[in-house]
Amino acid sequence: MNQKFFVGVVALVALIGGVIGALYIAPPSTDSSNTPAYFQEYPQPRAIAPFTLSHHSGKEFTEASLKEQWSLVFVGYTFCPDICPTTMAELNGIYPQLQQIDSVYPIRVVFVSIDPKRDTLNRLSEYVSYFNKEFIAVTGEHKSLFPFVRNLGMMYAIADSTDNPNYLVDHSASVVLIDPEGRVVGRFKPTRQPGKLSISDPQQILADMPIIIAK
Repeated sequence: MNQKFFVGVVALVALIGGVIGALYIAPPSTDSSNTPAYFQEYPQPRAIAPFTLSHHSGKEFTEASLKEQWSLVFVGYTFCPDICPTTMAELNGIYPQLQQIDSVYPIRVVFVSIDPKRDTLNRLSEYVSYFNKEFIAVTGEHKSLFPFVRNLGMMYAIADSTDNPNYLVDHSASVVLIDPEGRVVGRFKPTRQPGKLSISDPQQILADMPIIIAK
């Protein structure tokens, strides 16, 4: 099956599901005394060690690039058959509502590709633009990627030989949140339901983000 067609079908199904979910979820509370219902907040924010990756536009992307914004960060790769396109489509589905949250700092989505061999900057640019032109994609050599991903509290591993053009990459499926000071503050873990992909629930993200930002 053509990959672009497959990704498009996945994105459409996810978008429809997100719209239906949004119709039935109660509006999130902005009361700063509330505690997020789904977000796994770390006891203390985690500083991110200096790093240098490449933005899909070709410019450098460093720890400074994560400051003065809220960043929802997802680790994956463009050849991922299911979790990655579904998560990206779900994040796109709630992106307009995220932009309406009362916040001094903007809320951004950052896709970290852990497959630099196949995910060229041009391919990453096309991939994230397919979902949302405001989404950011970054990648780099494994010597830079691996410690950065570990710093986020996530992992990845190439399960097969890269001599096989269809090799798969195992990776964490959480969506990590970085605050405007460039610190990892927690994550939205995948929900596990029989017969469904284990991905972070976009409606849970949408419900908790106003509370997190207001704290």
